[in-house]
Amino acid sequence: MTPTSNYLRCAGREIHYLDWGNGHDVVIAWHGLARTCRDMDDLAAHLAGRRYRVICPDTIGRGLSQWSPEPEREYCLAFYVRLAEALVDQLGIERFHWVGTSMGGAIGTLAAAGALRRRMRSLVLNDNGPQLAAAAIARIRGYAGAPAAFDTVSELEQYFRTVYKPYGWLSDAQWRRLAESSTRRLPDGRVTPHYDPAMVMQFTHHENEYELWDAWDTLDLPVLCLRGESSDLLLRETTELMKVRGPKAEVVEIAGCGHAPALNVPEQWALVERFFVAAG
Repeated sequence: MTPTSNYLRCAGREIHYLDWGNGHDVVIAWHGLARTCRDMDDLAAHLAGRRYRVICPDTIGRGLSQWSPEPEREYCLAFYVRLAEALVDQLGIERFHWVGTSMGGAIGTLAAAGALRRRMRSLVLNDNGPQLAAAAIARIRGYAGAPAAFDTVSELEQYFRTVYKPYGWLSDAQWRRLAESSTRRLPDGRVTPHYDPAMVMQFTHHENEYELWDAWDTLDLPVLCLRGESSDLLLRETTELMKVRGPKAEVVEIAGCGHAPALNVPEQWALVERFFVAAG
């Protein structure tokens, strides 16, 4: 199945998204911090082949969406929620499921607790929760804020294979797609990951905004958390609390993965689809 590529102006910024399928049930699938909507290709293609329409946005400053002219103000969860609200409003989507990897999960949590409460039917958090490990945040901030650059796309692909090894198994074709859809050419001809390095201002101008227990405790929708079994970002003690606080999430650990499962294999698709069906 081939998606359509689209652009909308949301909260004053141009946002790119892929639109998969034409099913009655809608899924918003939101990528992680330094990634793009293409991370959701495999899951979206699977769901679109069933009964779902899947909307996969590029966050502002990532992929084909506009880079923010006000990075210190707009690279933050609150603004990303505004983008999400504007996107679903313009598309005329009243009710939907949400799948979010890492940062995309945090956006979903905050949206479900506020602007999109009652419109979100269920929430899937892919290696994300209301509390994240500080050491892992520092690690991610370190490589994301100073993205590497290489002479060739092949070298960049090898870099991605190294830093994203915790995603778990990807086929050679999936690694190639990840690299090619995550490549931006610099003025000097080298290639680098396809995002605005200023997006790490989120961590300097909006400290502690990933501490979401207050929002979590207000949630009243079904929540599924997929935790990479060796994740250094979402610790097991946090998921144990997620099971008994707020919406009392269902937690499934994904073997062979750290941060974060790539949502690229049938076993992971089945977990998501089963959860959506049960959520109604």
